[in-house]
Amino acid sequence: NMTHEEVEAVIGHEVAHIANGDMVTMTLIQGVMNTFVVFLSRVIGYAVDSFLRKGDDRSSGPGIGYMITTVVLDIVLGFVAAIIVAWFSRQREFRADAGAASLMGRKQPMINALARLGGVHTAELPKSMAAMGIAGGIGKLFSTHPPIEERIAALQARQG
Repeated sequence: NMTHEEVEAVIGHEVAHIANGDMVTMTLIQGVMNTFVVFLSRVIGYAVDSFLRKGDDRSSGPGIGYMITTVVLDIVLGFVAAIIVAWFSRQREFRADAGAASLMGRKQPMINALARLGGVHTAELPKSMAAMGIAGGIGKLFSTHPPIEERIAALQARQG
């Protein structure tokens, strides 16, 4: 249901993702975050295990302190890493919107396309997800795309 100009703006947005190297960038960011998660959980797990096994002469390998700590930290730090990666992804979306506006020579077609996308109503979230606050609140931290309203506001504030 988009106009020709709005479709061009959406394609421009996707071309801007390619031109900005977003797939490579996001893959590298995810890889770096995963490395930190694994490294930190293991180092902290070793420290906790060493503290718990102080004075134990039978320490021939990692103990239960290491195992529990690394599993818990892999989960907790994994969530933190996902939030950071999602933040970077949201920034890439703003940049792709601006890139589409530059490719088109004006920002209005991208604003119109976003407004049209904002009017599309997708299926309602299951009640269990909404009850857990995933529809908003903490769920926003894990969102890879900023709200349409913020994207439109960023484009409107853009010079040119």
